[in-house]
Parts: sequence; structure tokens; C-alpha cells
Amino acid sequence: GPPPYLRKQARQLENELDLKLVSFSKLCTSYSSTRDGRRDRYSSDTTPLLNGSSQDRMFETMAVEIEQLLGKLTGINDKMAEYTNSAGVPSLNAALMHTLQRHRDILQDYTHEFHKTKANFLAIRERENLLGSVRKDIDGSGVNNRRTELFLKEHEHLRNIAMATKENMTSQRGMLKSIQSKMNTLANRFPAVNSLIQRINLRKRRDSLILGGIIGICTILLLLYAFH
Repeated sequence: GPPPYLRKQARQLENELDLKLVSFSKLCTSYSSTRDGRRDRYSSDTTPLLNGSSQDRMFETMAVEIEQLLGKLTGINDKMAEYTNSAGVPSLNAALMHTLQRHRDILQDYTHEFHKTKANFLAIRERENLLGSVRKDIDGSGVNNRRTELFLKEHEHLRNIAMATKENMTSQRGMLKSIQSKMNTLANRFPAVNSLIQRINLRKRRDSLILGGIIGICTILLLLYAFH
């Protein structure tokens, strides 16, 4: 089987990786809470306050260290596998095979945890950078305040136009009602004028009926002639 010093090295690397991954996870979790110098419910009292650039540098450093440790542990596992293959399966007992498999499982778990934590950190950093740019836009008193002021002025201008239009329409409605009322009063005061208006209207209706009748008769005659 593999020599004891290889298994000892594997255990040492695994312990070191375990500690590094815990610190790496804490760094990634506290990133959003300490980026702008504030604490929130995700940051513990023992977490030192770091600005964004310090955390970014620490993240890069720890990521490189963990990748190196994972590479070393992969190399140790490969060497132990080589000894296993060269020794021949019959000479290996079940306990030793279980131990070697356990080392491979730990390596796989640590690799998965590292990549998952790294991906989460990058996603949080991207989100924080986006929020930071939005905050800068909001805090930028120059352009945004002018935009807000122009928007409010435009809104007030449109509101004034709408109010003036409403008042104008109301005034016109009142004038039309007044004219109609005066016409009715005039017609009631002067029966002769009212009678004249009614006769004119009756003559118009009578002329319309006569013209309609003539058009109808002509149409019927044309149809009879066409189908004769």
C-alpha cells in the first residue's frame, strides 16, 4: 500500500484546506455587509471591517492559496493511487481501500465547495458594484438634481395647460347655454318670429319628403325599364 507519509501529508493538506475554506466562506459572506463600511445581520462582531478593495485583494490571494492546496492534495491522491495499482488488488485490504476512497471524496467535496463559494462571491461582488454605481448616480447632485428639476417643471407646465383647457371648456359651455337661453327667450317673446321659424322648418321637411319621393319613383321606373 501507499507509504504512511503520503497519508500523513494528505491529512495535513485536508486540515489546512478545511481552515482556509472556512475563512474563505466568511470573507465571501461578509463582503456585501462591509463593502460600504457598515455592519448588518450577516457580519459577526469578530469580522474585521475592510473596504471593498482590501476584500477583493484578500479574495484573490485566498483563492490562489486554496487552488494550490487543492493541486497538492490532488497530487498526493494520485501518488497513493499509483501505489495501490502497483501493489495489486489482492494485497490490499478493505480498510485501506476505504481510506483511499475517503481521501478522494474529501478532495472532491473541498473542490466543489471552493468553486461554489467563489462563484457566490463573484455574483455578490457584481451585484454590489451595480448597486454602487446606482448609488453614485443618485448621490450625484449635479446631473440628477437638474433632471429632477426639469421633470418637475415640465410636470407643472402640463398641469397648468390642463387646468387652463378645462376652464376654457367650462367657459365655452356656459356661453353656449347662455346663447341658447337667449334664443328661447327671444322666440317666446316674439310669437311671430317663432311661428316663422317653425314654418321654415316645416317647409324644409316637406321639401325633403317630396324630393325623397321623386327619387324613389325614378329609381323604381329605372329598375322596371332595366328588367323589361
